[in-house]
Amino acid sequence: MGRENGGFVRFFYIVGIAETCSTLSLYLIAVPLKYLGDNEILVTVIGPIHGSLWLLYIWLLALGLIRNKWNIRAVITGGFLSLLPGGPIWLERRMNQSEYLPNQVEQKPEIMGQVGSR
Repeated sequence: MGRENGGFVRFFYIVGIAETCSTLSLYLIAVPLKYLGDNEILVTVIGPIHGSLWLLYIWLLALGLIRNKWNIRAVITGGFLSLLPGGPIWLERRMNQSEYLPNQVEQKPEIMGQVGSR
């Protein structure tokens, strides 16, 4: 189950980064082009992509609460931060802290070939 949970968390991180990128592209490229350049094409393309990624992000938060036993603080914080540009990335940086996901086990990579390890 640990390996499956790690895959879920990694997918959650990827969706959070994609959602942030779609938010920034919508706010910084598509919307200014719509209002300053009278060109709505990017809003009609990026808008639904952003909406789908946001819904997937919220669904993954709920799934993390139900399936992976994430604490409610992490889920509420993640839901609130999903409304802010860069919020999912901010949350991702704190996901390994025990106050957010106490059931997560921090895995530190082993450093091979350390001097004096014999």
